[in-house]
Amino acid sequence: MQGRVEAGVLHPGAMGASLGAALRRNCEAVLWAAQGRSPETHHRAQQAGLTEVPDLSTLASRAQVIVSICPPHAAEDVARDVARHASPDLRLYIDANAVAPATVERIAVLFDQDRVVDAALVGPPAWQPGTFLWLSGPRADEAAELFADTPLDVRVLGDRLGQASMAKVCFALQSKAMPTIWLAMAEAATAYGVLAPVREVLAEDGIDLDAQLASIERRARPKAWRWAGEMDEAGAALAALGLPDGWSRAAAEMYRRVANESRADADPRD
Repeated sequence: MQGRVEAGVLHPGAMGASLGAALRRNCEAVLWAAQGRSPETHHRAQQAGLTEVPDLSTLASRAQVIVSICPPHAAEDVARDVARHASPDLRLYIDANAVAPATVERIAVLFDQDRVVDAALVGPPAWQPGTFLWLSGPRADEAAELFADTPLDVRVLGDRLGQASMAKVCFALQSKAMPTIWLAMAEAATAYGVLAPVREVLAEDGIDLDAQLASIERRARPKAWRWAGEMDEAGAALAALGLPDGWSRAAAEMYRRVANESRADADPRD
């Protein structure tokens, strides 16, 4: 599939721009839809060498490969918009969103299933080596070819849609759900005026509560609104397997609280 293929990326945020830059190595051009996007997105797309088109319908009608990387809660709506405008020549729709396997399966129905590849990213924006791209589905090998010889560590997990998404869910339970216990602990202790003794007894066990809180706050504040949706999807994935999903739902709520606090703290003049 490499060579004279036009790909499209929806949308070039930090990770999307790096994916687009990686795709340029094996595609004729990588398109992005400019309508409604911020000046920051325009700048990222330009720096990544992406080709601007006016809107999603133009991108969908031209691209033979489309990569969706957007906030988890928007994944299905983006897929529906693409499906309405997609060219008959569309070969692959690569859903790289942090969603539940069932969400990927619903998206696959929009594209007759055989054109959809389930994808998941673990790591920072892929300008340098160190980011994993997990792929699954009947045509995952074709998608892997598009990212050959790029900074991404590409791994095909199997031919079943949902495998890549479930791997991402499992990773996110460790990287995003578990750390929210520090936020909940601190709020509960503060409410009863016992934060200091809790901090002291944790220190005796070698746990620096302030460092844990600072770490999760630093990581979460810019992305909390997005991580809340990811935790909702993780909860749905666990519930579909008959597993307890409470910690994922609780993590989603904690991230919503962080997002609301961030909005409240913002300077209204910005």
